[in-house]
Amino acid sequence: MNSIALLTASGTESASALSLVVSMLPLVLVIVIMYFMLIRPQKKKEKETAKMRNNLQVGDEIVTAGGIVGRVVSLREDTLLIETGSNNTKIRIKRWAIQSCETIHDDV
Repeated sequence: MNSIALLTASGTESASALSLVVSMLPLVLVIVIMYFMLIRPQKKKEKETAKMRNNLQVGDEIVTAGGIVGRVVSLREDTLLIETGSNNTKIRIKRWAIQSCETIHDDV
């Protein structure tokens, strides 16, 4: 009789473990879907933005995160000097503040 009770108990334990795995499956699927739909594209966009900021050249037309449009006059490690407006006002900005580069470069 003890062997029958042990077989029944082990069968119940394996069934409960299987039901636990089946109940966790939707949560795992949601996490995987969120990774591929939200996190991965965001990281790709951040990588492209960093590449754009690192490949700036003197004379490039840029737009800052604050909406200032200017032309790059000089480059330093983490700052840029840009020229804006008709009276050639110069502004020093941080590299992270650049939102986009409007100049098209040939990637040769």
